[in-house]
Amino acid sequence: MSAERKTETIPQWKKEEVDDIVDLIEGYSSVGIVNVTGIPSRQLQTMRRNLHGSAELRISRNTLLERALDEVDEGVEELKQYISGEVGLIGTNDNPFGLFQQLEASKSPAPIGAGEVAPNEIVIPEGDTGVDPGPFVGELQSIGAAARIMEGSIHVTEDSVVAEEGDEVSEDVANVLAELGMEPKEVGLDLRGVFSDGVLFEADELAIDVEEYRADIEAAAARARNLSVNAVYPTAQTAPTLVQKAEGEAKSLGLQAEIESPDVVPDLVSKADGQVRALAAQIDDEEALPEELSDVEAPAAGGADEESTDEETESDTEAEDADAEDDEEDDDGDDGGDALGAMFG
Repeated sequence: MSAERKTETIPQWKKEEVDDIVDLIEGYSSVGIVNVTGIPSRQLQTMRRNLHGSAELRISRNTLLERALDEVDEGVEELKQYISGEVGLIGTNDNPFGLFQQLEASKSPAPIGAGEVAPNEIVIPEGDTGVDPGPFVGELQSIGAAARIMEGSIHVTEDSVVAEEGDEVSEDVANVLAELGMEPKEVGLDLRGVFSDGVLFEADELAIDVEEYRADIEAAAARARNLSVNAVYPTAQTAPTLVQKAEGEAKSLGLQAEIESPDVVPDLVSKADGQVRALAAQIDDEEALPEELSDVEAPAAGGADEESTDEETESDTEAEDADAEDDEEDDDGDDGGDALGAMFG
């Protein structure tokens, strides 16, 4: 990224700060805006250290961040819409999906303070609080928790909702949760938007289930393979199955038409032998049969015909049941995994 810098009208320290921010933007393939509201300084420094080597976080005045984005231009200025409140700029050479997953994985539980908004439903679970009998039982009851003294300590007798998602947490609720050691919120860098390779990604577009996405890709590949086989459209992946299917159909035709092909003759002989034995088993007069057919038992129903039919059915099944074949052939799955690995870092 490059552009003419327009910092002549601002103080020198601001010029230098904008220059540093521009260098960060131009130095990475992906640049995003993260929300840092409510993160204690100590934890923020820990997050910076954890990002070292994979991403760089810079926190500055919002006006200077906007100025730097405008100077770089090239589409990255679209990130200005996410600059509000306490934010920072993050740069990485990882893809946006990998960055999002890294930031989500780095989040940690934290206590919630009075006046904060509940990120989800806050429930005090049923069980022994471990707190000795005293005024705390009344504090629990005052915020809507079912509590009583049992067996020498304060127990919550059933799961109790003390704040709904989106509610402002009262001071009483915050104090009780702190006393119980509950940490109902997560503290971390919330990615608001990322600009990468000319494309702007929002957070909800990056929040995908990788395993579910992988399964969808594999299912789509299996259906495409099935379509290719049924349409007799040869590809590197389906050619072996098509050849196997054609071989089975040709062999079945040869048996039905009794074509004396070297590949079919053994099966024709076996089929004829089965028919002779079945016929011999129906003759009661042993003297009418040659010695080798005396006391012969009828073969299992279907005999050689059933065997050949089974071979044909097996070939058809292999061609039609692409999902089963994909489980047996690791090549397709491995290709999909490699592609997803590249996509999600």
